Amino acid sequence: MSADQPRVLVVEDEPAQREVLAYNLEAEGFAVSSAENGEEALMLVDETAPDVIVLDWMMPNLSGIEVCRRLKIKSETRSIPIIMLSARSEEVDRVRGLETGADDYVIKPYSVIELMARVRSQLRRVRPAAAGERLEYEDIVLDSVSHRVNRGEAELKLGPTEFRLLSTFMEKPGRVFSREQLLDRVWGRDIYVDTRTVDVHIGRLRKALTQHGGSDPLRTVRGAGYALG
Repeated sequence: MSADQPRVLVVEDEPAQREVLAYNLEAEGFAVSSAENGEEALMLVDETAPDVIVLDWMMPNLSGIEVCRRLKIKSETRSIPIIMLSARSEEVDRVRGLETGADDYVIKPYSVIELMARVRSQLRRVRPAAAGERLEYEDIVLDSVSHRVNRGEAELKLGPTEFRLLSTFMEKPGRVFSREQLLDRVWGRDIYVDTRTVDVHIGRLRKALTQHGGSDPLRTVRGAGYALG
């Protein structure tokens, strides 16, 4: 799994449905993790927060509605988009799902093609670079498709790690990322990297951003991490 691959968590108690969803999401380029019940889903989210969650409503013990409610009341997971899947087609059920915090509601049986489009739509909202969007911050422009970065009229030469770091910062300007969060997003949890490595690559990114002049847009927050702006 590539560190910059968008991550989707599929929560579905029916094995056949879970496998179909995972297969199609992986074919779309997503890194997929799966849970067969609500308790496992909450555990996986605590371990590695996904970019999007596809969540079945009707599950034994802990329902999808309850999983959604618990995730949306926690500040750490509140912003993760949740697409609720349900055979309940009544308006009152759709309203209940959305009011609980679901960002989208899809009625079973659903079109896999449409569901993939809805996942990509939610991804564009939270990780535009991973969805192939062009990002801009002041005079810095990052094109994730062509893998190019410009500042003003000058094209900047960035290594792959510095490019992923800049993408992460430009998706959420002003947000402070801890070293651990940057390690998770840029390097991935499957690889052990010392947190001091982050400082080295931040230094390289700063040098690249100012190689043709201009002020350093990165901000060091003592005891907390780094931010853009």
